[in-house]
Amino acid sequence: MKTLRKIIEIDEELCDGCGQCVPGCAEGSLQIVDGKAKMVSDNLCDGLGACIGECPTGALRIVEREAEEFDEEAVEKYLAEKEAEKQNQQPILACGCPSTNIEMFAPASSCREANIPTSFEDGESALSHWPVQIRLVPATAPFLKGADLLVLADCCGIAIPTLHKDLLKGRVVMIGCPKFDDIQEYIDKFADIFKTANIKSVMAVVMEVPCCSGLPMIVKKGMEAAGKNIPISEMVISTRGKILSHF
Repeated sequence: MKTLRKIIEIDEELCDGCGQCVPGCAEGSLQIVDGKAKMVSDNLCDGLGACIGECPTGALRIVEREAEEFDEEAVEKYLAEKEAEKQNQQPILACGCPSTNIEMFAPASSCREANIPTSFEDGESALSHWPVQIRLVPATAPFLKGADLLVLADCCGIAIPTLHKDLLKGRVVMIGCPKFDDIQEYIDKFADIFKTANIKSVMAVVMEVPCCSGLPMIVKKGMEAAGKNIPISEMVISTRGKILSHF
């Protein structure tokens, strides 16, 4: 039953999809969809606005409009279903895929020396923007306009010792995991970006494990969906951070 009451409204023009509002909603009524905060259902929002203080862009506000009445039982059921989904997720097992193999790399010298950074001041970050997660970057982000795009499998950020100096400088980076994330969501996101942002070039960097190799394909399918032909190069990195191929 609908009634006139206070409820959260989301300004999609201001929302950058950062997701900070999601954990701020105890009822779980907000989620990120296509890079924007969305209301799951009106009856899950109590209209008190606890999420507003978490939004860095001012995209959330309380309005008064006709909406389904807040339903505490529906909230409890929804949260229970979400928790059940988490509990039912199966662990990733070492079933022969190289990406699940455990490797330990011997330090160059003693453990003590290996765990002490030589300097926190010698290096300089080349990161020019935030967010960097593929799912969180909106196609309308100003830093994407006319950019040279670096699409990075997220494990590469750990494996490549000179990432900032050799790859990140002068590029806009987006990171993600083609194994654990939603492939179609990624394709749709890149299609929107290629339609909107006038991207100049793309470099796709992945790890040597097979499940990582889908990332360049995702980018190319996004180009196809957008009807664009953008220069793209691909790089494959070993688990020790060495370049195995670049074409």
